[in-house]
Order: sequence, then C-alpha cells, then structure tokens
Amino acid sequence: MDPALPTPAADTRTTIEQFFGLVDRGLLEPDDRVELLEGVVVAMAPRNPPHDGSTGRVANTLRRAVRDRALVREEKALVLGAHSVPEPDVAVVPLDPYDYTDAHPTTALLVVEVADSSLPQDRLSKSRIYAGAGIPEYWIVNLRENTVEVRRSPNAMTRTYATLTIVTAPSRLDLVALRGVVVLVEDLVPPRRPAA
Repeated sequence: MDPALPTPAADTRTTIEQFFGLVDRGLLEPDDRVELLEGVVVAMAPRNPPHDGSTGRVANTLRRAVRDRALVREEKALVLGAHSVPEPDVAVVPLDPYDYTDAHPTTALLVVEVADSSLPQDRLSKSRIYAGAGIPEYWIVNLRENTVEVRRSPNAMTRTYATLTIVTAPSRLDLVALRGVVVLVEDLVPPRRPAA
C-alpha cells in the first residue's frame, strides 16, 4: 500500500458474534436490556406499565389473528445482518419446526414496536434496520397519540419504507404477508378509560 495514501478506516462496529460473546465473557448479564443496532450496543428504554401492558395487548391480538400460520414473539432477538440484533416488542415470524431453539430468526413477516419515550429511535434507527432487512411491514404503536404508524413496501437499498400511513380506531389493518389476517386498531392501542 502506498504510504502517501490514507489508510482506510477499520470498521469498528460491533458484530453479532461479538455482541453474543459479551455474555459469555461476563461483560453483560443474560437479562441486561440491551440490543445491537447498526453495530452499537444500545440500552433499551426502562419498562413501565403502559408499555408492558400495550406490548402484551398487541402480542395477544396478533396471536389470535395469525393462529397457527406464524409465530408471535415478544421482546426476543431478531438477527438482521452482521451488525444488528434488535429485540422488537412484537415480531410475527415464519414458523420454524424447532421453534427457534437452534438459532434466532433472521427475518419477520411483521415487526411492531410499542413507543412512548423510544418513539424517535423507533422512527429513525429501527425503521432503517427493518427496511434494510426487507421486513415487509413495520408498525409503531404510538402511545403518545394513540395511533398506529404503518410502514410498508421496504426498499433494502435506501433502507426506507415507501409508504407511511397513520391509523386510528376504528380502523382495520390487513397483514401484508399473511393474506386474510386482519386486526382492529382498537385492539392494538390502549383502551380509553371512562371519564370520572
């Protein structure tokens, strides 16, 4: 190499192998709430009742809707490329004969993030990761506005979704990757408490 030319910068991003090795090396505990996003180990937002309750609500709604056509996973790893292992709040993944006991899923039919304080990251970083991985549909259950942000038609090259639709109750959502599967928005967003 010509010493007059600048040395190409080494890729310092954390790989999925390095990330999973952090637990083996004792640098992370198995229950630490972190995920690998584009080569950076990121702390996940602290749990709170609105988020946890809504995540359970979304997962239960999707389980009823997809039945035995796919698997619905909550807050579990999804390996998307060499540098990203997000743990989406809910992911609808293809069925696996071994129930993913041998390896984490590497794709999903639908990913859902339940967002309050994490809304900026879910809209920016997570959207780019999911679009780049070709996830056909990405929903954000926006707890701030009681809406569902529906992103569809991913472009892996630009790492963007072609469409964004914001839906509210009463509306229906058809799952793009599972023909005939429909859910009601009111079953995804938190119910409104009656006025006192």
